[in-house]
Amino acid sequence: MSIVITGATGQLGRLVVDSLLARGTAASDIVATGRNTAALSTLAERGVRVAEMDYNRPESITAVLSAGDTVLLISASEVGQRLEQHANVITAAKLAGVARIVYTSAPKATTSTLILAPEHKATEEFLVASGVPFTILRNGWYTENYLGEIDKARDTGVIVASVADGRVASASRRDYAEAAAVVLVEEGHEGKIYELSGDVAWSFDDLAATIAGIIARDVSYQRLSPREHAAMLGSFGLDESTVNFVVALDGDIRDGLLAETSGDLSRLIGRPTTPLAEGLAA
Repeated sequence: MSIVITGATGQLGRLVVDSLLARGTAASDIVATGRNTAALSTLAERGVRVAEMDYNRPESITAVLSAGDTVLLISASEVGQRLEQHANVITAAKLAGVARIVYTSAPKATTSTLILAPEHKATEEFLVASGVPFTILRNGWYTENYLGEIDKARDTGVIVASVADGRVASASRRDYAEAAAVVLVEEGHEGKIYELSGDVAWSFDDLAATIAGIIARDVSYQRLSPREHAAMLGSFGLDESTVNFVVALDGDIRDGLLAETSGDLSRLIGRPTTPLAEGLAA
């Protein structure tokens, strides 16, 4: 019986492995998987078992999973293909007789109008219907999503968005990874759904002030209308679908869909979530 981490070539997966090892899980009990096993070589050097797994190739999934395994299904990154990819993993896991699937979903996936929610909603429904024991981690926003704003602010002194006064309850990726490690190894999480987010919902004025402290220059937040935002992004050469996605996401923030501070994340990891300033500075 192993702990199988899908998508371990990504940042979250690697951090989950780090957290499992730090919590005393034997490296030989962890299987880190990804499309490119060469990218997992540093984990292999630490004694972690590595294996190829491609969400689009069911045979590569069935080759890895065994009865009794606990599987962390990290959601795929290819928007529009996620449900089929996730279903491939869930179906293979059921056939293998795994003990439990832990799935990284989106905030309030089954009820939210968040632009990212539909594929997660469909995946959650497929997972529940499969009959495989599960834990669902509805991960909120990562603080690291805003690292790019630091370079922009350093160049211009301005952060631009169409979120109005919307707030984001972000946490560092390491916080979410630690929560995943907790539910993978501890008992009592079967059938649970956790709404994970940071302890503090910050505004973009707060973000500007935080970045100003990091780069030691004045930074302001410039509020744009959705139309102005779309025009600006289009002037950068972005395609229409990308522009629409970014503007819609800012609209979700404006509507408060990423502002909830449930406390689930800090309770799981047993400490406060990483503050915005500390997360960005790190």
